[in-house]
Amino acid sequence: MKAEGVGFGKVILFNEHFVVYGIPAIVSAIGKHTTAKIEPYVNPEVKLEDNRGATPKYKVDKLDQQKESLNLILKAMKLDPIKKGMKIVLGGDLYAASGIGASAASCVAIARALAQHHDLTLTDEQINAIAFEGEKGYHGTPSGIDNTAATYGGLIWFEKGNPDVIERIPIRNPIEIVMGNTGKVTNTVAAVAGVKERKEKHPARYAEVFDRAENVAYLAKRALMEHNLDDIGKFMNEDHKLLQQIEVSSRELDFLVDVARDNGAIGAKLTGGGLGGNMIALTPGKALQEQVATAIEKEGFQVLKTVIGAVR
Repeated sequence: MKAEGVGFGKVILFNEHFVVYGIPAIVSAIGKHTTAKIEPYVNPEVKLEDNRGATPKYKVDKLDQQKESLNLILKAMKLDPIKKGMKIVLGGDLYAASGIGASAASCVAIARALAQHHDLTLTDEQINAIAFEGEKGYHGTPSGIDNTAATYGGLIWFEKGNPDVIERIPIRNPIEIVMGNTGKVTNTVAAVAGVKERKEKHPARYAEVFDRAENVAYLAKRALMEHNLDDIGKFMNEDHKLLQQIEVSSRELDFLVDVARDNGAIGAKLTGGGLGGNMIALTPGKALQEQVATAIEKEGFQVLKTVIGAVR
């Protein structure tokens, strides 16, 4: 029997980039996931076969990072592939693209599958820590927010620290969203470095933006707990404006955000590293979700219809 592990995709609802500096962020697992299946392999090595659907060039552009990530996972788990060859096959219904936690979902899925394959009993907390090490291969210095959502599912309040603050946010029901894919692969390392450079160059201006982002996080948390959809959308719109001000949006992202809002989305913003990747639109109800998705598709962009607040 093949060992199998699962990791959720994710969307950051509030405060990507700001979270790196200790500002609270809100992240949600989505109703799509990556699977990793492991079987013995004849050669004393780890063979990785990636069968995920993906944005063109995504898997090619990320190949070296993927190899580094796998090595970091094996190292964190103290596993020696030379002693026990294995084949890891990635699949699932999460499309591999920038901004939806594809790398984190794969790290969690691989860690879980490896644990099962080697008869290791690991807690979610341990899986999360291993996936965080794997994320370093993709992001250099990850915030930890993506792997947390990929591991635990649901809706999560996250503050980076020592230790990180991870709290579940209870919501009444999962809420429909539409994600629009720009088709551009994000270089998250470059995006994070750019924010750092500009923040050091314009400390006063950036301090003001960061203060507002922190305030938005607390207001959005309350709106989510009260299931106040109009306020959630309003705060998403404001968060997008703040992300524009720190220069991590792009022409394509802003265009898709406008298309979503013009076609009834309650709120819309970029999600993830920015400079490409995905945006998210809040579209409660199947009818509104379909309406917004159709409008984005008519503009020639790929969409993902799913929900926030998905749990295992």
